[in-house]
Amino acid sequence: MRLVAGVDSSTQSCKVVVVDAETGALVRSGRAPHPDGSEVDPEHWWQALAAAIDDAGGLDDVDAWAIAGQQHGMVALDGDGRVIRDALLWNDTRSAGAAADLTREVGAGAFAERTGLVPVASFTITKLRWLADHEPASAARVAAVALPHDWLTWRLRGFGPAGESRRGPVLEELVTDRSDASGTGYFDPQRAEYDRELLAAALGRDAAGVALPRILAPDAAVADEAGRVVAAGCGDNAGAALGMGARAGDVGVSIGTSGTVFAVAERPVRDPTGTVAGFADASGRYLPIVTTLNAARVLDAVAALLGVDHDELSRLALAADPGSAGLVLQPWFEGERTPNRPDATATLFGMTLAATTRENLARAAFEGVLCALADGLDAMRAGGVEAQRVLLTGGAATSAATQRIAAEVFGLPVVVPAPGEYVALGAATQAAWALGGERPSWAAASQAELPADPRPGTRTRYRARLSG
Repeated sequence: MRLVAGVDSSTQSCKVVVVDAETGALVRSGRAPHPDGSEVDPEHWWQALAAAIDDAGGLDDVDAWAIAGQQHGMVALDGDGRVIRDALLWNDTRSAGAAADLTREVGAGAFAERTGLVPVASFTITKLRWLADHEPASAARVAAVALPHDWLTWRLRGFGPAGESRRGPVLEELVTDRSDASGTGYFDPQRAEYDRELLAAALGRDAAGVALPRILAPDAAVADEAGRVVAAGCGDNAGAALGMGARAGDVGVSIGTSGTVFAVAERPVRDPTGTVAGFADASGRYLPIVTTLNAARVLDAVAALLGVDHDELSRLALAADPGSAGLVLQPWFEGERTPNRPDATATLFGMTLAATTRENLARAAFEGVLCALADGLDAMRAGGVEAQRVLLTGGAATSAATQRIAAEVFGLPVVVPAPGEYVALGAATQAAWALGGERPSWAAASQAELPADPRPGTRTRYRARLSG
């Protein structure tokens, strides 16, 4: 039996799965936590990766591996391969002003045409502009820019800071894939090329000499010190899509730290409004995506407010009628990325003596999170994306309330894949693809399947409050 390993280096933790390369069957796994915060020393990720690999029994008997990871995090390296400052993560909104500046200078339409994106605080390009504006001495030292997954791939292959790694700081050995590169804001996924003029606009200087990770094809590979096959790796959403076996017409909805709705598409989406980010996927296609900052933590907050656990929150929500008797929660507790309102706060509308019950508040929390994502799917459909069914994942996907309300709000059949580490499994899929030369067709089991149950009134009320 040939084994492959896949890694998910997420915001909260690092997970490793080792699977049978032929069947995708799980052989063993491991994990390690990441520190909290929106600004993290990448060394913590490196230590967590080592701990998770050790927890999974090591890689000695593994033939190939790949790493998927959280997108957008800025890992700036100097000429000796050292991290210049703590990485600013996707959920760090301090670069909102930089996003507005870049959009004004280049133009939203031009950005969308050149990269498939319109800058918001999450994207790497805005964090580089923030660095140039607020820490110019650090910006002047930037010799390479990596993202979490490609930096970890580089390190695990044996490269790293001068004097601290066996193969040294060979910045040209940084590699990545189209999916993760497409979230930087200075890469065109259709041409599969970096836009160095935009990178220079971010750094405020000539960027011709700044090393950027080399783009590998979905079936391409490099090698580590032991001669094992190393696949490109990918961004976390692309990894989840690959791990679930998503094909054209499938819409992934993930409710975790962030909320995401994405679809596998044959053609790129270029949305000048910035609602839809025109990412690439990990299979050679495209992965238009809408991301919200406020997702599972909204449910955490309302559960804590009501003094209940998540099972009871679900029961309360399902005891209320669709629409929560007019109670609408606009769930922007931590600002918002889509729509781009980084300084926004959450608001509860429609409070009457009759409507303000524990049940309605619980349901309004689920409806608010899901309506925001359903609006994102509408924007994707307007760009020509096909939607036939929803694949519901993330920590909140196991909730009965999430599943049933998703079928109502999206108006599509909902499939809940069996619990699994789908981002890590997507990376393992890449490893098996690079090892064998063909994309594996591992079947993902489903935990639940719900028919479409459209309830348009719920979304009508949510939109009315949003616009009011």
